[in-house]
Amino acid sequence: MKIQKLLAAVACTAAFVGTAQAADLKSVIEGDHRTEAYAARDQYRRPAETLEFLGIKPHMTVVEITPGGGWYTEILAPYLKEEGTFYAAHFPEDSGSSYYQRSLDGFKKKLAADKDSYGKVKLTAFDPASGSEIAPAASADAVVTFRNVHNWMRGDNDQKAFDQFFAALKPGGVLGVVEHRAKPGTSRDDMIKSGYVTQDYVIELAKKAGFELEEASEVNANPKDTAVHPKGVWTLPPVLRLGDEDKDKYLAIGESDRMTLRFRKPKS
Repeated sequence: MKIQKLLAAVACTAAFVGTAQAADLKSVIEGDHRTEAYAARDQYRRPAETLEFLGIKPHMTVVEITPGGGWYTEILAPYLKEEGTFYAAHFPEDSGSSYYQRSLDGFKKKLAADKDSYGKVKLTAFDPASGSEIAPAASADAVVTFRNVHNWMRGDNDQKAFDQFFAALKPGGVLGVVEHRAKPGTSRDDMIKSGYVTQDYVIELAKKAGFELEEASEVNANPKDTAVHPKGVWTLPPVLRLGDEDKDKYLAIGESDRMTLRFRKPKS
C-alpha cells in the first residue's frame, strides 16, 4: 500500500511539473528555439502581454490565421503542445500565387526542422474566398490574427474572413485581432494602400460576423507612429521599404501603432 501511494504521489508530481512547464509562457518566449531576428521584435510586439490580454491558455484549442514565417507560431505551438491544440491556417496549397507558395513552403520547412517545438502543429488552409475550413466548426477556443486585415481588404474578402472565424469558434470563444491602426475617418482605399486600418472598421467587421467587442487594449500602441508614410506601413521596420533613405528616422519610430482587440462569440 505504501509503494502504491508513493507511485501515485510521484505520478501526481510529474503531472504537475509537466503542466507547470507547459503553462510557462515566459519560458517559451525566452526559448532557444526562437529565431533571433524574431525575438528582437518582442520589444514592439509584446507577445506575453498580448497573449495574456487575449486570454490564451495552454489547454486551449487555438487557430492562428495566416502565420506567414511563423513569428507567433514560434510561441503558440510550443505553448500549446502539451495540453492544447494548435491550428496554423496558412495559405492554401493550390493558391496559384508564387508568393503564397514560397511562404507556405518556408513555413513547412520550419515545422519539419524542429519536431520538438512544432511536431503537433495541425496545418490547415485559410482561403476566405472559397470558405476553406480552418478548423472543425465550433471547435476552437480562440482564433488569433496578427497584422492581416488590410490584406483581406485588397480582395474584398475581409468580411468573409471574419465570418469564417465565427464559424470555427465555440460559443463563448475568443477572437483576437492585432492590426496596424489608421486615423479615424481614413477611407477604404487609403487603408488598402497604406496597410493601416481604422479601429472602427475592424470592430464593424467583427460585429457583422456576430461577435461582441469585449475589450480593447493599448498594449501594442506606438504614439511615435503618425500612420502617414511614403510607402505606407511598410516604410517602418521590419520591412523598411525605402532602404537606407531616412532609415534612422524610421528605426527611431519603431514598428507601427497597432490596435489590439478581444472579441467574444456569444454563448447563445
